[in-house]
Amino acid sequence: MMSRSHAAAATVVFALALPLGAAAQTGDLIVEKKTFEMPSYTTAGGVTIKNVKIGWEAAGTLNADKSNAILVTHFFSGTSHAFGKYATSDAVPGYWDAIIGPGKAIDTNKYYAISSDTLVNLNAKAPNVVTTGPASINPDTGKPYGMRFPVVSIKDFVNVQRALIESLGIKKLDAVVGASMGALQAYEWAASHPDMVGRIVAVIGTPGADPYLIGWLDIWAEPIRLDPKWNNGDYYDKEPPLAGLAAALKIITLHANHWEWAAKTQAGAADAGKDPGQALDNKFKIQATLDTAAAARAKTADANHLLYLVKANQLASADPSKIKAPALVLYSPTDVVFYAPFVEEVAKRIAGAETGTITGPNGHLNGVLAIAQAADKISAFLAR
Repeated sequence: MMSRSHAAAATVVFALALPLGAAAQTGDLIVEKKTFEMPSYTTAGGVTIKNVKIGWEAAGTLNADKSNAILVTHFFSGTSHAFGKYATSDAVPGYWDAIIGPGKAIDTNKYYAISSDTLVNLNAKAPNVVTTGPASINPDTGKPYGMRFPVVSIKDFVNVQRALIESLGIKKLDAVVGASMGALQAYEWAASHPDMVGRIVAVIGTPGADPYLIGWLDIWAEPIRLDPKWNNGDYYDKEPPLAGLAAALKIITLHANHWEWAAKTQAGAADAGKDPGQALDNKFKIQATLDTAAAARAKTADANHLLYLVKANQLASADPSKIKAPALVLYSPTDVVFYAPFVEEVAKRIAGAETGTITGPNGHLNGVLAIAQAADKISAFLAR
């Protein structure tokens, strides 16, 4: 069993791979999970999916001309739960609660904040997630799609979000704001639907995946494919590939973090009485932290959904030269998922783009855990 210090470290390191609350908590903003449904959706690849559902949440009030909506797009393994709580008894609020809510950078007294689950959302088994993906029932067969689900891309995530936005009578978003995979979506929104986006705030991300990241994403997925229980994606009436899924989430978590976090919080043995030098099974502290967090996270995730998310991220390819909307590009100088030089180069290709940094010991995760650093910059940008 983990010590209290191990559990605390696991909470921090797993912020990207688990939709946990941000460090600052706010009080009483209560949100409700709603469901948006489409009778059918045709993917960018030309395949039609029937009975598409995504979950969404909102806070604030849509004004008379419906011009004050801000769409928040989530990271790789996040959900629409970016702000507020489902109930006052919830242990933590949404992952970006530090900047979204009454009086905050994205002020819900002024803006109507919307956040939606993506297609193939990782958290298919979580109680507050509504999403269509490989684990969903194919209405043509009465069985889960599995690997028969069509390939989807960031473009598809955005197209479904657009249908949601239009269903609310919103013709133009004041802004699209997102971190990591959420940044990919923000760039895609601005490039593909310029008339519907007033501005973007792209945090810890670029418009597309470079070859090095594509390779890393493949490594994220590999443990699932190597788990015999994955069975080529056909496991929904059998024991799921939890070992492979947990190993994949372990890799993602460490990649999203940074050596500085490990050096400061993860030195030494997992258990004082079990020297790692005395037995192969005796773990270092960082091993125990990653193992425990990944195993817990795997219980609400779906292996096939992770594979489809990997492909969607690999396919990201928005053209920054097509982005005409004002852009605020925030990045972590120590990010080893989206490297700082790549983000800086993207910002140079977007006319008039502003930039800013978010620092801390957590590398890529600084964009989630330390987002409050950028609150004033985001607020000023939105106010222009």
